[in-house]
Amino acid sequence: MPAPRLARSVLLATMAGYSLVTAVNILDAGTSPLQSGVGFLALLVIFGLQLVHSRPHARQSSYGIRVTTLALQAVCCYLPLTLFHLTWGAMCGFLAGSVLLLLPARVAWPLYMAIGLSLFGYAAFVADRGLFDSVYTLETTLVTGLVVFGLSSLTGLVTRLHAQRSDLARLAVADERLRFSRDLHDLLGYNLSAITLKTELVRRLVPEMPGPARAETDSILALSRQSLADVRKVATGYRDMSLREEVAVTRSMLEAAGIEVVTAVDTGPLPPRIDTVLATVLREGVTNALRHSHVHRCTIRCGEEDGVVTLSIANDGVEPADRSPYGVGPVPRQAAADEPGGTGLGNLTHRLGRVGGSLTTELSEDGWFRMTARAPLHTRPDTVGLNRKENAQK
Repeated sequence: MPAPRLARSVLLATMAGYSLVTAVNILDAGTSPLQSGVGFLALLVIFGLQLVHSRPHARQSSYGIRVTTLALQAVCCYLPLTLFHLTWGAMCGFLAGSVLLLLPARVAWPLYMAIGLSLFGYAAFVADRGLFDSVYTLETTLVTGLVVFGLSSLTGLVTRLHAQRSDLARLAVADERLRFSRDLHDLLGYNLSAITLKTELVRRLVPEMPGPARAETDSILALSRQSLADVRKVATGYRDMSLREEVAVTRSMLEAAGIEVVTAVDTGPLPPRIDTVLATVLREGVTNALRHSHVHRCTIRCGEEDGVVTLSIANDGVEPADRSPYGVGPVPRQAAADEPGGTGLGNLTHRLGRVGGSLTTELSEDGWFRMTARAPLHTRPDTVGLNRKENAQK
């Protein structure tokens, strides 16, 4: 059985076991059929809400939805206490676990303790139990909450790590393709260019060569030119990247690191050249954010308007004393622009410039750093001429 499925099965079995104990307590309470029916209905609602709260991405729901479902679970936890008393106490442990799962730590842990103390107070002052029974009620409530919180968190972690395996494999393949394309273009492309130039030189140095020799020289020259074009075509194909695939991989990586991510890609199919450049900007921007900052939230948005595609990458990881161009640590502008391997603001700006685009960065007053890349869907004629000139010089 795969690890995520096994983890979910253990979590489900644990919650079902606690619920079954409560169901037996309801049957043994000696209440009327109507009261028992109300208890079973509340039990089903709590179980369903707990399944929702224990999902791996439950905390990414809006704050209003989380508070609403927690309030509903609290009502279903505390009202049946008047009918079934402390035999219903395990359900309050579910509420304690949900609080830890859905709310920020500074709010969750005080509420978690308050839920335990409320059961202690109910047992001591309302149910008129002794000190040891009251302490036992407090302990079982808190322990149940920790069990639910721990198993749910571990299940989410296992699920994200399992998903990360395929993403890491895809990244490794992409990096290897990029390395191969660079080596193919730089090494073999250079040699083929040299062969072409030397063949042309031979053809010019021996103008009176016999007809068969001239024919063979022309054949070699044509073959070398075609081989050089094929190498460049293959290298370019291996460098092609997809912005949508890069967004999906990036979201999975950031979520596995515990970072809240909001993504919105609202574009149609992009030209391969534009797609690759924007995917490169996204990869480098997120990589530098993770390398140099303390990111808690990140937004990635891409849209198209008036024939221009705009990619925006923002994060809240800027330290007050670190106002680097990336907004992600004390990295001088010149150092960031001159990093090797095609990274840095300077190289990203150059990449976008070759397709007629631009790159801007800004640091907002609320501490968010934003990098915005813009690229036209249709390359301008002057840019096309520049690219052709650069290719002719290679």
